[in-house]
Amino acid sequence: MAEAIQIKPGSKVRLKDYDPAATPGVRDKVAALEQLAQDRADMSDLQEKLYAENRRALLVILQAMDTGGKDGTVKSVLSGVNPTGVEIMSFRAPSEEERDHDFLWRIHSRVPRRGNIGFFNRSHYEDVLVARVRSLVPPKEIERRYEVINRFEENLVDTGTTVLKFFLHISKEEQKRRLEERLADKEKIWKFELGDLRDREKWDDYQAAYEVALSRCSTRAAPWYIVPADRKWYRNLVVARTIVDTLRDMDPRPAAATFDPSTIKII
Repeated sequence: MAEAIQIKPGSKVRLKDYDPAATPGVRDKVAALEQLAQDRADMSDLQEKLYAENRRALLVILQAMDTGGKDGTVKSVLSGVNPTGVEIMSFRAPSEEERDHDFLWRIHSRVPRRGNIGFFNRSHYEDVLVARVRSLVPPKEIERRYEVINRFEENLVDTGTTVLKFFLHISKEEQKRRLEERLADKEKIWKFELGDLRDREKWDDYQAAYEVALSRCSTRAAPWYIVPADRKWYRNLVVARTIVDTLRDMDPRPAAATFDPSTIKII
């Protein structure tokens, strides 16, 4: 069975130890797609129960290098899920107003409400990744932020929001192929940004920044998962399977009726 790789709290992550093209637990793509279809159906059922229960929430955080597949994962995994119970947020560079507050100000208000599944396409981790690589804030502030993030996520869990964090791990070679594919495809070229090339030049710096974030912020309350993401079909399956397993563990149960249904007559 395909499983995401959970980072144990206190572990020191070296991304070179994880193969982005690996597909452990799956025979082939056909088997993966069959399982993904079943997981989508199960997710739809579990999400409906979570929505009806209206006591807890699930927050899914997706981080990756450019072209890592955050958009594609959201599109694939949520296929068939009732959009009423889903909230999707994509975080770009902070606005002037957002910069005038602490770095978590814009994040906290986007946490999914009770009964919903929320997806963060990028997240507060940009403030220890991009900010670190581009030297946007002093190193001491970056160090402080790791602990602030851990406390923030622990508070979310303590107040009823389960947190899943996925790092979609692609290789530099696969990123090159996907960037070239965007350039060659008129339907995809809108996704191409020159800034992607500037970030690609800092590939090693970003890998190092991710290693620190994954190591420092994988906690018992909110562990990080590494997902081999060179193969899109495997990436989608692993994320969907982890979400379904998590929802099953949450075991959402709609409240019982407050009246006797047998006494009701529809005329």
